[in-house]
Amino acid sequence: MRTYLRDNARFIKDNGRWVGGGFLLTMFSFFGQTYFVGLTGNDIQAHFGLSSGQFGGLYMAATLMSAATLPWLGRTLDLMPGWKVARFTIPSLAVACVLVAYAPNLVVLVLALYVLRLFGQGMMTEIAYTETGRWFIASRGRAMALVVLGVQAGAALIPMAVVFLDQKGGWRLPWIGGAGLLILVAFPAILKMIRVEREPQTAEHHGKTVRRARDWTRREVLRDPILYLILIGILAPPFIGTTIFFYQGYLIHLRGYNPLVFAAAFPVMSVTTVVFGLWCGHLVDRHGALRFLPFLLIPVTVATLVIGLITPVWGIYLFMFLAGIGNGFAQTLLGALWPEVYGLAHLGGIRAIVVSAMVLSTAMGPSISGAFMDMGIALPTQMLWMAGWCVLASFGLFAASRGVRSREAAAPA
Repeated sequence: MRTYLRDNARFIKDNGRWVGGGFLLTMFSFFGQTYFVGLTGNDIQAHFGLSSGQFGGLYMAATLMSAATLPWLGRTLDLMPGWKVARFTIPSLAVACVLVAYAPNLVVLVLALYVLRLFGQGMMTEIAYTETGRWFIASRGRAMALVVLGVQAGAALIPMAVVFLDQKGGWRLPWIGGAGLLILVAFPAILKMIRVEREPQTAEHHGKTVRRARDWTRREVLRDPILYLILIGILAPPFIGTTIFFYQGYLIHLRGYNPLVFAAAFPVMSVTTVVFGLWCGHLVDRHGALRFLPFLLIPVTVATLVIGLITPVWGIYLFMFLAGIGNGFAQTLLGALWPEVYGLAHLGGIRAIVVSAMVLSTAMGPSISGAFMDMGIALPTQMLWMAGWCVLASFGLFAASRGVRSREAAAPA
């Protein structure tokens, strides 16, 4: 263990600029994530007089538009370095935060949510994961595990701060504070860190067999059946997680939870994600991401059953623990997976397709669940259905993993 920690410390010291830049990108993407929107979701609904289904529908429309735009915008990462893309991504996210706070009508609110989702959940994480995938090869799993910790840092630090600011100054104050942090802190710090490009070093390959597929084009990827087998599985976690966190206010009201007690559970998920993310990064570097793909949905399945079946507040903490395990594996594994399946040459465009599909799933989750809730079907009941989806999708991930390995075995040397 001591050697492992010393090795990680040396890795961070040698690569702090790039790992730190990716970390900040994922951390500040929180302001465009459903977690953040959900924290003030009830206030936004009340301000505009919307039902759960109506607000979910607007959120879906905005997210669908962002999902349609992302494959085009994500290609910029194949045409220019990530720091240049970050120059317009971060200010755009800050503008979206201000627009949400002061939207005069529903049209502007949808526009604000569209920009928020496109540049927050979409491009901030897209820059971080794509650049990390290119900067690191043999140590890609470890680097990705450290970069995705930014998501958990945001999830651990921001929710309780939002609840506090909301209670002290109203629901608009967290949005204005987020815009200020993006411009004053994120923009200069991230650009300074990632402006210098990193070349993967030959020494990283010593003693390791690095799996990398041939370089597929975007058109080839879209015709590949294995892509869709993988998507059926990897779209389940964002669909389920977005639904739960978007309607956290509904769940708090339904079961009589204290909002601060609920918010205090987020650090449980964050710490668990950190631990299991680092472990997954170590496993990926040793064995490759494909080997673990079939087991990706096991923690998510159990976590979803917990939300559906356990009503006391301790069930939320158990859910956060299991969700942390799932997040730790998913974020690290999926960050390292695509170069193993489709190569590096068109990684930005290929990741944009995948992220677009994941953004689409986050759009469908609140809308579909909100419509069912308006019909009288409670969220916990819906969670049981989603657990069934995870079980079936796991078989698809197993088939996809075997398919890629068979394809590699059949390819000429």
